[in-house]
Amino acid sequence: MKSLLALLLSPLLYLVKLSAPLLRLWSWSRLRQAVGQLPADCVVLGMPEIHGSARIRCGAGLYLYPALYLETRGDAVIELGDRVVLSRGVHLVAYRGIRIGAGTMIGEYTSIRDANHRYGQDVALRDAGHSSAPINIGSNVWIGRGAMILPGVNIGDGAVIAANAVVNRDVAAGAVVGGIPAKVLKTGSQS
Repeated sequence: MKSLLALLLSPLLYLVKLSAPLLRLWSWSRLRQAVGQLPADCVVLGMPEIHGSARIRCGAGLYLYPALYLETRGDAVIELGDRVVLSRGVHLVAYRGIRIGAGTMIGEYTSIRDANHRYGQDVALRDAGHSSAPINIGSNVWIGRGAMILPGVNIGDGAVIAANAVVNRDVAAGAVVGGIPAKVLKTGSQS
């Protein structure tokens, strides 16, 4: 009886083995359709949730995990350099622009947003609009899980952002920062 059941289920197991590569191909195709171009060597493990104008530029060799949220408004662009890794649940929201340099790795559930809601006594929060400033992240930056990068921040090449840090000011190349708000834990190497 077991051998008969195994024989009947073996085609199903074959389909399960095929499902992951097919999902990657389907996700890659849908992302390419949404953003207009996508290098063939990018790995897309699940179709990102895309909102707004979909002005997203993708470098070669990206590795995109599932459950990404990518939003661009107006003329803003999200630029992902070559070999960037966006882990599960990363949120990128651009009203002015977000640039991420080559080789940068961004940990799970990180939020990078170049805009904040305005607020005041005379206007409902929902109707108050946004203030924004572009975010620039250098090459080979490592951003830990759950970090938040706020509007106007520039992060230099090779910097490390600790998990759950809230970065509200510029970070020098090679520096290590952590905390809320993020503070320098180690300065970059001087050469």
